[in-house]
Amino acid sequence: MAGIGGEFRHWVERAALALMATSGVVVLLADLFGWLDALAPGGALPKVTLLILSTVTVFLLLELDRLKKLDTVQQKMDDLGPDVTRTVTALESGVGAKFTALESGVETKFTALETSVGTQITTLTANVEAHLSKLDIDAIAQRLKRQHYGGVVGVHSRFPEDVFTGFLERAGEELVILQTWIPNLHHLRTTLRKALVDQQVSVRILLLHPSSPVAGLRDEALRAVRDPALAVNVRASVESCLAGLAELNGDIPAESRARLKVRLYNSLPSIAVFKVDQHLLVSSFLHGQLAIDSTQIEIDGGDTVMGEEVQQELRTLWSIGKDVDLLDWRASVASISL
Repeated sequence: MAGIGGEFRHWVERAALALMATSGVVVLLADLFGWLDALAPGGALPKVTLLILSTVTVFLLLELDRLKKLDTVQQKMDDLGPDVTRTVTALESGVGAKFTALESGVETKFTALETSVGTQITTLTANVEAHLSKLDIDAIAQRLKRQHYGGVVGVHSRFPEDVFTGFLERAGEELVILQTWIPNLHHLRTTLRKALVDQQVSVRILLLHPSSPVAGLRDEALRAVRDPALAVNVRASVESCLAGLAELNGDIPAESRARLKVRLYNSLPSIAVFKVDQHLLVSSFLHGQLAIDSTQIEIDGGDTVMGEEVQQELRTLWSIGKDVDLLDWRASVASISL
């Protein structure tokens, strides 16, 4: 039906255009023979208009086939419209479904991959933690440090009273001091009393016998490179230290006095030592300066290479030392034969 209607429309258009073209020709002939002037005198404008219309009509007649083709194309487009729409709709639906399926598949695979990777990481972490739990990192580091440094953990330019006090405040076993005398006893007295009474720590002190020939040698060593005005009397210093210890002994309860033991040795000491449990501060008796003013080597561990050597020296001097009765230290010192 659409094709028949289109043909009829084209036939009518062609007939109308043919009629208009023929009318233009008739008008021109009528004008040529003067018939128009008789019908419409002075009608030049209508003539021109008629001429233009005739020209347009001729042009349209020439283009009619092309216009018909356009109508044919339009008709085909109209006929194809529903099919194209259905095809595009189906294509969109198919592509959308495929994209949805692809997206779902990719998401599923990523979820599975994430779960798998997460599981593997968790398993790996658990395995690492399980292996690390079998290792005592601190113990291994401590052992390697002891093996490499022989137990030395630090070096101080002089006796570190704050470090020593910290060790003593945390002490739970014993304090051992090896010196010719203790020049800084008055600084340590409060801490010593607390260790003896409150912490119930055993305190053993080794001092040089004030009448030992070594006292004179140490006098000379201290005098050798110092101004005589700064000279130190070793014997007087030892006796002053004994008096200070006797005063400390009298200031503590009777039940705590047994934990304070003092011995005098008559020998040439090689080192000065302050030992608190497994912590040691070790220095040397240098010419011209007190041991507490000399470099202090801090050792952690009595079972280390250096710790064992220092403890052996302590055992040796303790074994040759003689006990001092602090209740009457002067009489006790006088009774010790050299």
